[in-house]
Amino acid sequence: MGEVHKPEPVKLIVGALSGYEHAFDLARRVLVGRYGPIDVETALLRFDFTDYYEAQMGGGLLRKFFAFREVIDPAILADVKVWANRMEAELGPAISTDVPRPINLDPGYVTPAKLVLASTKDFSHRVYLRDGIYAEVTLHYEKGGSFRAFPWTFPDYKASPGYHAFLLEARRKLMEQLREVQSSKCKVQRNG
Repeated sequence: MGEVHKPEPVKLIVGALSGYEHAFDLARRVLVGRYGPIDVETALLRFDFTDYYEAQMGGGLLRKFFAFREVIDPAILADVKVWANRMEAELGPAISTDVPRPINLDPGYVTPAKLVLASTKDFSHRVYLRDGIYAEVTLHYEKGGSFRAFPWTFPDYKASPGYHAFLLEARRKLMEQLREVQSSKCKVQRNG
């Protein structure tokens, strides 16, 4: 019988998507107020991999990613997604009334081995968490220093060098944090 272990902490990330540049500053302030300081952030990246969001969000979409300094328990991903959905609705009118959905906030987390994203949609490769929220492993990390896609991985996550550079840096920061946690545990055990 396997032993049950508490999972290692993970690096929370949020991808923001909007056609309005000022939306990213507003989203950043709200996210920092909720999840604390950001330690990795992208510049604005063009989002031209699909037209899936254009009916709701308009054209000329941009993407920006944020990773937060404080690591989290992966069990809270559903809570983060529910909160992010509420924030989209609350921030929308302050951003624009020209489109039904002026901002999209997509939370997930990075572990040493993978990128997990939250979703409100069920598919064969997604696992139900709770409160109408599902999780999917979107990318996996391979030795040698790269993230690799699955057949279901969204086109932008498959192909964008900007996304991958961000995720590698978020993973690097996480690995540093996990080494610090492990080092602290070893010191306590030796002194304890």
